[in-house]
Amino acid sequence: MLLQLLLIFTIMTADLQEKVIFDFNEKASVQQWNIINDGVMGGLSASSMQWREGGLAVFSGNVSLENNGGFASTRAILEGVSLAGFSSVTLRIKGDGKTYKFRIRTDRNFEGVTYSCDFFAPAGEWKEIRLPFSEFVPVFRGRRLANVGPLRSEEIRQTGFLISDKQSGSFSLEVDWIKAVE
Repeated sequence: MLLQLLLIFTIMTADLQEKVIFDFNEKASVQQWNIINDGVMGGLSASSMQWREGGLAVFSGNVSLENNGGFASTRAILEGVSLAGFSSVTLRIKGDGKTYKFRIRTDRNFEGVTYSCDFFAPAGEWKEIRLPFSEFVPVFRGRRLANVGPLRSEEIRQTGFLISDKQSGSFSLEVDWIKAVE
C-alpha cells in the first residue's frame, strides 16, 4: 500500500517537475523564432531556424568573421509561459561538435541584458543537457556585466541560441525540445 501511494505521488508530482517550453511537433512552432545575426553591425553571417519532419527545429547557417562579424542567433518570446519556481532548463539537442550559448532575456526588448550559459553540442549524437539558472551570467553585447543581479526564473520572457566566439564556418544544431525543470 505504501509503495502504491508513493508511486501515485510520484506520478502526480511529475507534471510539477518539468514544463515543456518548446517541443517543435508542429511546423508553426519555429515561426515564432526570430533570427538576429551580426548583419545588425555589418557582419556577413547567415542563419535560419527550420522545422524538420518528425518534430525537430534546426538552427543552422554560416558564421563569418568578415566585416567585424562573428555571430548568429535565434530567439523566441515566451507568450503566456511562466517559469516561476523552476531552477533549470533542459535541452535535447544533436549538434556538430561546437559550443553554443543558450540565452535568456527578462524583457521583450530587441537589445539589452541577456543571461547566457555555454554548452557543448556533441557531433552526431542526441544529448539532454541541463543548464541551471544559477550558472547563467548577465552579458551585454558579449561582455559580462558585474552590477546585474542573478537570473530569476519568474522574470524569463525570451529564450534563444547563439553561436559566436570565433567559431567560423558552417554550423547545425538540432533541437528536439526545451523544458524548464525544478
